[in-house]
Amino acid sequence: MMLLRRLASLLAVLPSLPLALAHAEAPLPAARLPGPDHPLRVCADPNNLPFSNAAEAGFENEVARLVAEEMEAPLVYEWWAQRRGFIRNTLKAGTCDVVIGVPAGYELVETTRPYYRSGYVWVYPRARGLDLRDITDPRLRELKIGVHLIGDDGSNTPPAHALGQQGIVDGVHGYLIYGDYRSADPAAEPVRAVARGEVDVAAVWGPLGGYFARSAAIPLAVMPISETGEFAPLRFRFAIAMGVRHGDEELRAALDGILARREGDITAILARYGVPLMPARERNVP
Repeated sequence: MMLLRRLASLLAVLPSLPLALAHAEAPLPAARLPGPDHPLRVCADPNNLPFSNAAEAGFENEVARLVAEEMEAPLVYEWWAQRRGFIRNTLKAGTCDVVIGVPAGYELVETTRPYYRSGYVWVYPRARGLDLRDITDPRLRELKIGVHLIGDDGSNTPPAHALGQQGIVDGVHGYLIYGDYRSADPAAEPVRAVARGEVDVAAVWGPLGGYFARSAAIPLAVMPISETGEFAPLRFRFAIAMGVRHGDEELRAALDGILARREGDITAILARYGVPLMPARERNVP
């Protein structure tokens, strides 16, 4: 869930105070390179499928296992709910050394090479035959649309902002990205609302949409949101990398090597989880 807050933070027009202060903190010693005698210490959320959970059933858990095997290192987790303060209380506190999924270039961490690129998607019942793609489609004014709301600080998802800029508000139904954390997979709620018929379509981050659509009670279509250029600087597609502490160059380089060598295996993991993958370079697609 914190990934969506990270994505939302990148679209903000004004820099946030936490980002401005991040590099003023005293640096920790460089992480020890994982190996047979030292674990790969991963920071992760225990209730955040399809990314991670305490049963290690998410695709980030699978990617972490692959990395640990490559390093011949034990894999251990520092579990922390991915809300505000996640990086500060895990990576920056020195209790773990790697976050498996962050936007490439995320300022709070040092990022590796990207290992996938995805974007926001529409999810709707296949039986409706909507063939919905365009964020400016006039039919959106007549539909009930589920979106994630991240908070009351303006850091909502790009689809929520774009719909609001068009005056499409009456039919928009917001679902808090954190939801009820006591329940499993709280971020799945917009997709589940489509399957229940509470909304006609959901606009969600691609890995969430692709994963939960596959297990829905009815067949759901998952289509990338298109025609987003006029809403710049809002971004709808992101390259995702791993994150380490600033200064952990040896660890970052080791992870880069593994991501390059095992690219095909990682892509296969993502496919098993229904993650919509998008080309590394696309023209006129922010």
